[in-house]
Formats: sequence, structure tokens, C-alpha cells
Amino acid sequence: MGGLATHRETPPLRLIGCLLLLVALVGCAGSEKRPVFYPNAYTIAVGKEQSEQDIRQCMELARDWGIAEKRDGEVGQKAATGALLGGVSSGVWGLIRGDAGELALAGALAGGSVGGIKGAVDSREFNPTFKRFVERCLSDRGYDVIGWE
Repeated sequence: MGGLATHRETPPLRLIGCLLLLVALVGCAGSEKRPVFYPNAYTIAVGKEQSEQDIRQCMELARDWGIAEKRDGEVGQKAATGALLGGVSSGVWGLIRGDAGELALAGALAGGSVGGIKGAVDSREFNPTFKRFVERCLSDRGYDVIGWE
């Protein structure tokens, strides 16, 4: 007689491996964003080549002042936070059901994976302070930054 398995399995390593591969692919996709200007009189007068040079100079100035360009360091923090939240919430539900240990472990693995992915995606983004610094630098030079692409 084929009965239903009463034993719950933790997420397989293959799933975790796929999630890590997804993080790597997301981290490699896309190109670096750059400020986009509204074509005001100054931008038109100096042209694209000078505009690109000014962007590079303002970005370098921000780095020289010690402002971190990317939101690095958030991957581990978000993975740990996700693991903690997933483990605790699943463990509490497991206390009600009677299988707290298994659910806490599964929740921690799932939460850590999701947190790691979120941290990896966020770490590709510019630090908001870096962006504001570059925008201010460009504004002081006569540009009107309308966004980043």
C-alpha cells in the first residue's frame, strides 16, 4: 500500500544552488547607470562629449570624498535578516503544528536565500548619497539631471 509520507524534507540543495545561480546571473546582467540630462541650453552648448567627461569627473570627485559608489555589504546583512525572520516565523508556526525544528530550518534556508537575492540585487544599485553628490556636482556645472539610466 502506498501511503503518504509523513516526513517533511528540508529544501533540496539543488534549489539552493539554483537560487545562487540566479543571484550570479542578476549580478552580471545590465550595464552601469549614468545620469540623464534634460537638454537645457548649457547641455546643448557643451555637447555629448563634454557632458560625458563631466559625468566621469563628478563620479570621481564623489569617490575622492570617500562616498561609496555601490550599496555593497548588504548581501550578507539581508541574507542574515531573511534567515532570522524566516526561521523565527516558520518556527512559531511549527510550535503550533508540532514540528518547529523542521519548519524553522526550512524557513531559515528560504529566508536566507531570498534575503541573499534581495541583497545581491540591491548591491548593484548606486548608493543614494553617491547619486545625490554626482547630481549636485553636475547641477553646479549647469546640467539638469532628470534621472539615471
